[in-house]
Amino acid sequence: MINSTFNIRIYAFLLDYLVIMIYGVFVLGTISFVFRPYVQFLFSSSSIVAELTGFLMITFPVSLYFILCECSKWQGTLGKRKMGICVVDNSGQRIGIGRSIVRTTVKFLPWELAHFTIWQLMLPSSMSDMIIYIILGIVYFAILVYLIIPFTNKKRKNVYDWIAGTEVVQCHK
Repeated sequence: MINSTFNIRIYAFLLDYLVIMIYGVFVLGTISFVFRPYVQFLFSSSSIVAELTGFLMITFPVSLYFILCECSKWQGTLGKRKMGICVVDNSGQRIGIGRSIVRTTVKFLPWELAHFTIWQLMLPSSMSDMIIYIILGIVYFAILVYLIIPFTNKKRKNVYDWIAGTEVVQCHK
């Protein structure tokens, strides 16, 4: 097994981001257009309700895409499959659902934390602005760490790979 290059992982993620954008435009766009009168209150009543609704409509489906694809027999999302790379455990074996959940949760934690703080800023919240800005600072720091860590090790593993005990490698043809 040859470890995948960082560039290939970037291309795979860009392809996956295209899948996410298609979901956003067609599914969420349709919901926004057709059901707007029925869902608008969910995004304007409270920051907690807005955050939970956003999580259920955006983060949860996107996370399920990564979780289910990466623990499937294909061992990767559509982007990874197209680029010929797979997610495996440290022994080179297919990962299970638990490991896939951990990997995806850690991967998207900064994203979801950013959503949380933005809702706190946009809608009335009991959190002080200082706490919100500290959380946003943590998000920016985490993103910076996520960008730097792959360049600090030969296998180009990221934080979520270290925590979940996974790596991304070239798939066997």
